[in-house]
Amino acid sequence: MSDGPRFPRTGTGTGTGTEELEHQKAAITRLGHELRALVEATVRTDASPDTLHRVADGVRTVTGRLTGRRRARGEIPEVDEFPAGPRFYSPVTGAGSPLAPPMRVMAADDGLIGECTLAGTHEGPPGYVHGGVSAMLLDELMGRACAAAGTPGLTVSLQMRYHRPVLLETPLRIIARVTGTDGRKIFVNGSITSRTAAPDASLVTAEGVFVTPDPDSTRALFPGLQRVMARELRG
Repeated sequence: MSDGPRFPRTGTGTGTGTEELEHQKAAITRLGHELRALVEATVRTDASPDTLHRVADGVRTVTGRLTGRRRARGEIPEVDEFPAGPRFYSPVTGAGSPLAPPMRVMAADDGLIGECTLAGTHEGPPGYVHGGVSAMLLDELMGRACAAAGTPGLTVSLQMRYHRPVLLETPLRIIARVTGTDGRKIFVNGSITSRTAAPDASLVTAEGVFVTPDPDSTRALFPGLQRVMARELRG
């Protein structure tokens, strides 16, 4: 797509060395794992009010230890590869996010496949996944499929069909593939199935339309990318 933007694939940090960057990724991943365990324990516990108050005090103390400069809105973390690669704080795929399953993404012949298992953090009806979480999984992977196809875009339409309830604590497979383009528009299909069921036994399906922003819109929407480009030119 000749009129589309060309995105860099790194974040906007201060030029961290490779070894230090890998150390940072490992630390983020470890903290994210422990935070997910905490969140899951929080939504499943039947602890007494006194225990909950003591834990809340402890969590406040721990939060106070996360000092230093805070990333500004729109700033791309050094550990990220935007838009097609890993994003460490994504609520869907982020190894450092306390909200993410996280979903593992793999390339397929005609798109992308994601795998994850959802737990109490993502509950809607008792025992089942919240419908909005299903939409979030599909929107994420369908957007990643656009970028993987060389046409990164933003969601403008996502039509969902919920065929069957999605069970918690069940290994899931999410599939996304680009089905066509029209100028800057990208058309994408997606589905969620159980990894233990037949591939065509869809629990949720979606049809999406994404749009690749023009260069001016890209600069306005993602000012952090300009710092990446400037750093790459200097390097």
